[in-house]
Amino acid sequence: MALSAQQIPRWLNSVKLSSFMTALQLRKGFQRPGKTLLCGVFAQPHASSEDCFLQWGFRTYRTSSMWNSSQSANSSRREINCAQSTLLPSVNEPPQKTQKMPGLDSELSLEGLDDVPPLSPLQPISDEEAVQIIAGPPLPPSSVTLRDYVDHSETLRKLVLLGVDLSKIEKHPDAANLLLRLDFEKDIKQMLLFLKDLGIEDTQLGPFLTKNYAIFSEDLENLKTRVAYLQSKNFSKADIAQMVRNAPFLLSFSVERLDNRLGFFQKELKLSVKKTRDLVIRLPRLLTGSLEPVKENMKVFQLELGFQQNEIQHMITKIPKMLTANKRKLTETFDYVHNVMRVPHHVIVRFPQVFNTRLFKVKERHLFLAYLGRAQYDPTEPNYISLDKLVSVPDGIFCEGMAKASIQDFEKFLKTL
Repeated sequence: MALSAQQIPRWLNSVKLSSFMTALQLRKGFQRPGKTLLCGVFAQPHASSEDCFLQWGFRTYRTSSMWNSSQSANSSRREINCAQSTLLPSVNEPPQKTQKMPGLDSELSLEGLDDVPPLSPLQPISDEEAVQIIAGPPLPPSSVTLRDYVDHSETLRKLVLLGVDLSKIEKHPDAANLLLRLDFEKDIKQMLLFLKDLGIEDTQLGPFLTKNYAIFSEDLENLKTRVAYLQSKNFSKADIAQMVRNAPFLLSFSVERLDNRLGFFQKELKLSVKKTRDLVIRLPRLLTGSLEPVKENMKVFQLELGFQQNEIQHMITKIPKMLTANKRKLTETFDYVHNVMRVPHHVIVRFPQVFNTRLFKVKERHLFLAYLGRAQYDPTEPNYISLDKLVSVPDGIFCEGMAKASIQDFEKFLKTL
């Protein structure tokens, strides 16, 4: 019985692409005796309406089943097959050899390979596979120490090998952001070579970079320009290396600031160019630190302690630290030496080392000499005691050479204080 027009869509919808058995049953159910399939098309010249409908339906099924797996190849093959099916066999032409329809199971199996879903990250695995998985420690999203990032950063590991103390650097909030963004080969290697050419030894790189890690944010050409400026002011290479070691932030200041600082000390202290250069070589922190302590101490020397300008020049060229010393320490030391020990200004000017000594040490030795009756600090009088030796020599030499007593007597005296 021929299928009606309304039944054709229902029949097509019932065909499943993944069912080989259903397609095979359809082929056997609608094939009549004496008819042979030629490439998916009925070869009998006189086909009924039912055969036409079945022919069209079977071709539609094959087209839809083969589209996803091999669209281009099957399209070409269908065009060739359709062209052959439109040619009716002639009477004189020998009967063609019957071709067997390609197995739908092979086509469906190829489609199945294409339709295999990718492996999901949530797919369960066996215990053996789980044991073989090696996962590194995760990078912490935030941390209060750089130690957690050393295993993940080649830059930090190499800085540690150079002797950089990360425990001191991590106290600065911007240090971690700077160092973790640096590439050792691109950003750090050239800087290290520059510092070595400047005169910084391998053993000094660690302490230097610990104090001035921010030098990696400086442009290398700017650093070379600042070194060239110091050389133009007759600072030797050894002088620059010494200054950079003692004041790691020196090269972080611009040429304009370095020039202003040198001009300030030369003008305010009324020093010559050579004495100004010697002053900053011995205390390069004068170029990098604040000028407020310097200005305040200059007023203290003149107004409170009563020294003249030339006396101040003489003292600071011998002891540059007097410019940055604590104001209270300066006044207390001067008060004791001048008012208690009765040492005049001109003697203090000759031996300014007394301002660079702890006051309790000066008191202990002076009281011991006074107890022995040998506290004589006037160079014009006999048994003169030099302020320089009073504050600089060890206890043994002080007792034997100045106090003329044993060190045991000095220690017993100290217990009475």
